[in-house]
Amino acid sequence: MSVTQKSSGAVEAPAPGRLGFVVFITAAAALGGFLFGYDSSVINGAVSGIQGKFDVGSGETGLIVSSALLGSALGAALAGRFADRYGRIKVMKAGALLFAVSAVGSMLPFSPWDLAVWRVLGGAAIGIASVIAPTYIAEVAPTKYRGRLASFQQAAIVLGIAISQLVNWLLAKAAGGDTRGQLLGLEAWQWMLGICVVPAVVYFVLASVIPESPRFLIQAERLDDARKVLAAVEAEGVDADTRIAEVQALIASDHRPRFRDLLGGRFGLLPIVWVGIGLSVFQQLVGINVIFYYSSILWQSVGIDQSNSLLISFIGSVINILGTVIAILLVDRIGRKPLALIGSAGMAVSLAAAGWAFSSATGSGDNVSLPDLQGTVALIAANAFVLFFAMSWGVVVWVMLGEMFPNRIRAAALSVAASAQWIANWAITVSFPSLSRWNLSATYLAYAAFAALSAVFVAKYLKETKGVRLEDMG
Repeated sequence: MSVTQKSSGAVEAPAPGRLGFVVFITAAAALGGFLFGYDSSVINGAVSGIQGKFDVGSGETGLIVSSALLGSALGAALAGRFADRYGRIKVMKAGALLFAVSAVGSMLPFSPWDLAVWRVLGGAAIGIASVIAPTYIAEVAPTKYRGRLASFQQAAIVLGIAISQLVNWLLAKAAGGDTRGQLLGLEAWQWMLGICVVPAVVYFVLASVIPESPRFLIQAERLDDARKVLAAVEAEGVDADTRIAEVQALIASDHRPRFRDLLGGRFGLLPIVWVGIGLSVFQQLVGINVIFYYSSILWQSVGIDQSNSLLISFIGSVINILGTVIAILLVDRIGRKPLALIGSAGMAVSLAAAGWAFSSATGSGDNVSLPDLQGTVALIAANAFVLFFAMSWGVVVWVMLGEMFPNRIRAAALSVAASAQWIANWAITVSFPSLSRWNLSATYLAYAAFAALSAVFVAKYLKETKGVRLEDMG
């Protein structure tokens, strides 16, 4: 829900106490993003241990790591429909339970393919979180603060990534610097995957205490409940009955979102849906999740030992958080489109620099190294890439997907766009181990080319949504 506009067109903000409540429920919903970031990235530190435990090569490793992404595509595709039928809160709880079950199963696998199945289940939870949090946050956030509050989702994701890298490093250190070292009867990499059960339980508890989305309550004709939520999140003095009437009018003119509503235009889908898909796909084609899923073995492949590679991965995650904070401060000030263009340019340059550095790698197999200059450039370029991504596309895409679609198709369109994102993520993730063995430099130059193309896409197709009410999206 967005706040009401006065007749002058100025957007009202909620009273400070109400804003504090909105921040709380937004942060609680965004905890799904924390699990999203933690569960999708924790595999980074576990890769070496999994390879050693099950004696799998680069191809099988890519399939195991990417298996969660297939589940994510399925979870994202179904989340919107379930959210419209059963409510946002019930879907959040279901996602939390899937996270918990997947964590326990991944901790105790008996084969690589058993592990892959548990990762698929966790991936479904990730897909649900990727859809339900932006939808819920967009519906409770006041228009004036919507960009910053929607950014909580990405902030939670990058925090989850950072915590997973820190936990991985600490567990590896506790196990003697080896992810296969023993801790309380299990190998360190097993604990890395299992600890996710803790935030999953917290997420379930918080999802049990925050209110349902006002728009869903009105849609379900639970008007008394809707009035209570509106009184807590809307600007002081706003008439809840007037707001309910506005939403009822919108619902009466629409129908329950269906995927067939997305059809139209020259290429099968509505143009706005293609723009959402394009945003999602480009976010992944720049290779950002290669850094989050494979950075430890990437740095090991160019001569850095296992423990230090995990520490470098954690430092990259801290930079990711810094970039996200910058984006939160800027997204409602300079707008979504300028931020995306800045990020595209920065990513293209830093990825090209990394590609140049990796072209100087010498040796083969486990005995690969970079000259000092190129090694320094590779480290700086990789972290610059993370910074530019985090301060732009990492936040902008999730903000835009939560707000760019018209009300009548929002949940369905967001599900399609999020599914496309997970499919692109899967393609990049499953291909990287083999591509990097073939030619690491060329792989990074390809990501640089996609970053440059993303700037062209934004300039041509993306419309600014800064300051536009959700009810006015069209």
